[in-house]
Amino acid sequence: MIKIDKRAAVDPKAELGENVQVGPFTIIEENVRIGENSLIAPGVHIASGTRIGKNVRIFTGAVLGTIPQDLKFGGEETILEIGDETTIREHATLNRGTHESRVTRIGKNCLIMAYAHVAHDCHIGENVILANAVNLAGHVTIEDWAAIGGMVPVHQFIRIGMHSFIGGGYRVAKDVPPYVRVMGEPLQFGGINLIGLKRRGFSQAQLSRIKKAYRIIYQMKLNVSQAIKRIKAEMDLTDEVKKIVEFIEQSERGIVR
Repeated sequence: MIKIDKRAAVDPKAELGENVQVGPFTIIEENVRIGENSLIAPGVHIASGTRIGKNVRIFTGAVLGTIPQDLKFGGEETILEIGDETTIREHATLNRGTHESRVTRIGKNCLIMAYAHVAHDCHIGENVILANAVNLAGHVTIEDWAAIGGMVPVHQFIRIGMHSFIGGGYRVAKDVPPYVRVMGEPLQFGGINLIGLKRRGFSQAQLSRIKKAYRIIYQMKLNVSQAIKRIKAEMDLTDEVKKIVEFIEQSERGIVR
């Protein structure tokens, strides 16, 4: 049974799944879809074009699906997608997309903490954590299992690789490769994300290959192109090594050093 507090304002054209709960003073506009068993706290604003999955929790003061903070936005119809099991904490703001990709996407089982901002056309994978007051500019891509510490601004068009960890309070102006932890100002490589990778079941052999690849990239005084050539020549291109190589080869902004 859907439970909507009598003090909430829910447009009759919004689509709410079974067992959705909506708290007082929340506003849900038309052209919104909310999956079953989702919980919407008091004082939330969910704007037109928002698509919310199942078992999502949205806390007080969050604002979802409002138009992009982009002067080029022309009022085109775009959407914000939020995957199943994701949690959006207090006063987070998530904008919908622009004509560039038509969508801002948050994957399944993510945690977006209080006061975080996700701008237009960001594509966030599954099991991603954005800590308090992380600010993503437009067109940021974050792959699965990445985590970003509090108070981090991320420049537009940045890519953040899977299983990476970014320390709190630092500015991200270059791409962050997969499996690493980064810190410092300017942001720099601080080793592989060993604790996170062990928690997710990476074997010792996998960890050794990842360490070797990054030793070539960061410790052998080679430029990036030379390092990639050496990895291809000296290492078996297992899945994790191939991921590192492909990520770096596709980087347009360059990777952190």
